[in-house]
Amino acid sequence: MAELSKRERMAMSRTQMPTRDPAGRAATFDEVNLGFNTGLAVLEASRCLNCKRATCVEGCPVGVRIDAFVAHVAAGDISAAAAVVRDDNALPGVCGRVCPQEAQCEGACVLGNRGRPIAIGHLERFVADWALDHDEAPEATPPTGKRVAVVGSGPAGLACAGDLARAGHEVTVFEALHEIGGVLVYGIPQFRLPKDIVAAEVERLGSLGVSFETDVLVGPAVSLEELRDEEGYDAVFVGTGAGLPRFPGIPGEDLIGVYSANEFLTRVNLMKAFDPGAETPVYDLAGRPVVVLGGGNTAMDAARTALRLGGDPVTVLYRRTDAEMPARAEEVAHAREEGVDFRFLVSPIEFRGDDGWLGSVVVQAMELGEPDEWGRARPMPIDGMTEDVACDVAIVAIGNQPNPILAKATPGLETTARGTVVVDPETGATSIPGVFAGGDIASGGATVILALAAGRAAAAAIDAWLGADPS
Repeated sequence: MAELSKRERMAMSRTQMPTRDPAGRAATFDEVNLGFNTGLAVLEASRCLNCKRATCVEGCPVGVRIDAFVAHVAAGDISAAAAVVRDDNALPGVCGRVCPQEAQCEGACVLGNRGRPIAIGHLERFVADWALDHDEAPEATPPTGKRVAVVGSGPAGLACAGDLARAGHEVTVFEALHEIGGVLVYGIPQFRLPKDIVAAEVERLGSLGVSFETDVLVGPAVSLEELRDEEGYDAVFVGTGAGLPRFPGIPGEDLIGVYSANEFLTRVNLMKAFDPGAETPVYDLAGRPVVVLGGGNTAMDAARTALRLGGDPVTVLYRRTDAEMPARAEEVAHAREEGVDFRFLVSPIEFRGDDGWLGSVVVQAMELGEPDEWGRARPMPIDGMTEDVACDVAIVAIGNQPNPILAKATPGLETTARGTVVVDPETGATSIPGVFAGGDIASGGATVILALAAGRAAAAAIDAWLGADPS
């Protein structure tokens, strides 16, 4: 491609990601976004202004050298771009698909002022997928003789494990479930994050020397103390996430047909509940009205999954307006295209049913009041305005908190009133020497990229701590 002037680059439109047709994709679990080909990737990368101050890098929680890899793509050197991305991000194929770039790197892009930021996420996905198809074995790092246990195989744990392995430490990841990937495999649907992408990223970590053990529940089965004192690990990282669902605390939550989004998505994503012969099926949704409570990405995942399982209609109920929804705009748009309905300014106050089976949810009409402590308009009930919404299935997606199992089994591990582990914000060090933590277990429910950032920060701190030859 001929060299373009700055004026020409600023005039170019943002390259659109090809997607499957909404009419057909809502009946399958095939990935919705189809990805860039090389021509589209080079075209989009050529829009970059090569800013002297790369604000996009400043907006990336893990500090990916976006300016460098985008420049390589623009030049058609995808191999060089892949090398940059791989050095900076343990899970680029994942991040390119599920990270909220619009609020981070793309949100910081100077072209965002014109409403056309560089499609950094789409480019990262393209480069990561190219790398998986053309990958070379990583160079071995001289071993240090130090051993680190990583508890939890979600994004924080995998990022931490990858950086520690590259530093030459012997790393073993312990996972309570039967597959590696944590929320990446049990929480995010196939149509948004294909499981073979997660598996390939995990295999890449294995080629770095990371070992994985599944079906190990650290805490009750083996304690952190045992990992250190009996198993001989020099340090431990805890990245067990926030997998305990929150419920609204209203009557009828025990009715058959009321699910947490965690249970619903885990059954479908990890236990193949879409297969009629599955051992852990979900309630037959075909032709049944489904409501999803919440407005985040998990709510969109649950609604779009229910639609693919035959729910009709599938309605998202949210207590604020669409302007306040925390879900990514792309996910909301995809949900609407596929046929998900939305009702705003309503909040559930009771589940109703007969003979133990859900039949409806009573919702209270809301209006927006003064901002709350986070600056969002506070929803306030409108007296006397309620409605009975028919539904056979209700999926609750209003947030999560850390499971207390590990903390209860670990004397001396300091936690907050919210159940999160108290850590040093810079290093992830906990109240127990040699034990570090990061991701949702420390921050509460957040994004994949923030968990990755926490895992990388903890890995650097663990590496330094091990280098100090702790006794």
